[in-house]
Amino acid sequence: MRKNERKTGERKTATNLDDLFETFYTIKTAEGRAPSTLKQYRENYQYFTVYLDKRGIPRNITEITRNTIRDYIRYMATEVIKYEGHRFKTEAQQTAGLSPSSINTRVKTLRVFFRCLVDEGLLDANPTNGVANVPEPQEKITVLTPEEMKRLLDVPNKRRFADFRDYVLMVLLIDGMMRISEAINLRKSDFDYKGQTVTIRAAVAKNRKTRTIPLEHRTSRLIKELITENETDFESDYIFLTNYGEQITRDHFRKRLDKFAAEAGIEKNVHPHLFRHTAATRFLENGGDLRHLQMLLGHSDLRVILRYTHLSDKALRKQHDQFTPLKQVLSAQTLPRKTKRK
Repeated sequence: MRKNERKTGERKTATNLDDLFETFYTIKTAEGRAPSTLKQYRENYQYFTVYLDKRGIPRNITEITRNTIRDYIRYMATEVIKYEGHRFKTEAQQTAGLSPSSINTRVKTLRVFFRCLVDEGLLDANPTNGVANVPEPQEKITVLTPEEMKRLLDVPNKRRFADFRDYVLMVLLIDGMMRISEAINLRKSDFDYKGQTVTIRAAVAKNRKTRTIPLEHRTSRLIKELITENETDFESDYIFLTNYGEQITRDHFRKRLDKFAAEAGIEKNVHPHLFRHTAATRFLENGGDLRHLQMLLGHSDLRVILRYTHLSDKALRKQHDQFTPLKQVLSAQTLPRKTKRK
């Protein structure tokens, strides 16, 4: 019998989703993604696998379709319990449905994941293509008032190491306006006490660009005091350490912050990034300009700064009263005028 077709030795593509994610993770690690970004990739992938398991969908790339992604979005919007099991959140706060922002962030990881597989020839088509983001309402973001910040800073017992460390970290986040991931990755060599600055290394900066942030003298003094105390018991080069000398994590600080906020009687959702929002807002209200704020926050695009600035109604009124064009129009009309007709 004559042989009509040759075997081409086609490469069999792996289909196990977990294996493919590890391939993706290795690729992104080799590309130099920040540790915080890699951590977010893994966390968001795990959220997706929880959904797959609950739905009884095999962890196989051939099972993931555009409809799967859309149902995952519906699942996050209607079934996932926000703050479920959180010690410092009331039952009223533990409601069904994640915020549009949280949903889009988790789907974004899947977009990057599947796009990478397509680029590597491991997947024919990206199942997230054609799936729209959930619209995010442009709500006014609440920031902390100066009085609330003071109450928050008054809570830690500065005679205890962990409380003092958290106090210093909060002061730094307010003064330096940096991301929590940038702050907890600071090393002693990044701090210049004489120059009163900290340097955010490109390796930990979100935009992968090094920047130097000036500090107020009191902030510098607190950091120096913390470093001195660290060196008494620990050998780590990191500035913010746990009681066991390990680098503090973002989640660890977030849980501590929840406790402080509860003790301070602050009902707002106090999270690490809120310090950045608050500090940026107060910076502008106190007369700072957008260009310098851009440099402090570490954003390449000036337009992005608008997301971090939520001026209070009081500040808006003050600016309006000071700069309204009507002052120029009516300035000449200051002569005494007749009030009654004959």
